[in-house]
Amino acid sequence: MLDESRSRSQIVILNDKKSRGSNVKYLPYAFTEQGVAMLASVLKSDTAVLTSIMIIDAFVALRRFVQTNSQIFQRLEFMEKRQITSEIHLLEHGKKIDELFDKMDSYKIEDRQGVFFQGQIFDAYAKFESFITEAEKEIVLIDNYVDLTVLERFAKKKSGVKVTIYTYPKTKITPLDVQKFNEQYLGLELKHTEKIHDRFLIIDGKILYHIGASLKDLAKQCFAFEIIDSSWIPEIMRNL
Repeated sequence: MLDESRSRSQIVILNDKKSRGSNVKYLPYAFTEQGVAMLASVLKSDTAVLTSIMIIDAFVALRRFVQTNSQIFQRLEFMEKRQITSEIHLLEHGKKIDELFDKMDSYKIEDRQGVFFQGQIFDAYAKFESFITEAEKEIVLIDNYVDLTVLERFAKKKSGVKVTIYTYPKTKITPLDVQKFNEQYLGLELKHTEKIHDRFLIIDGKILYHIGASLKDLAKQCFAFEIIDSSWIPEIMRNL
């Protein structure tokens, strides 16, 4: 096994510098072109001379090859760097495309809007309950006509979620109904308003649903729902 401290290339000639310790004092493990020329002047056999000439010719051919094809090497290096850059860009674009598809998967159009036709009672109630269960802190319902069937839907809410219902003063829900609901589920508050015509559902103060029918009449007739710009939430709340 070679001593790593000595395994380096030498030219097998004395250093031109005359300072002490500047000359190599151990045998080489590889030869440069100058080292081969020096060796050829020492070894006198025909075989040694012929071998030295062949090695020197090889060095000369190699140098000419490098000089002649230097532009090709530069071009290859440029193309390699460009390919690496392109691959990086492709990876970045690939990640962006994956992110886009992930967002599309989590933000499907049927989750933002939809139409339910007469008779699709189960589908309509299931969709409404999905709105309820996504709430983490607060639900606000603005619906002029609510009854006990609407409260039944809010029984699906997560524990600790506050529910506020704005409806007409002549609602069919009584203070006793609210009391009974809160004895089991807590967090329900009933308020009255006569200023809003349409139905709105606000989830956690950041998602605003516009619902085309009163929640007690889901799927009795064709109706639609959609998510609208949440920036309208403060204005709607101020006009209750």
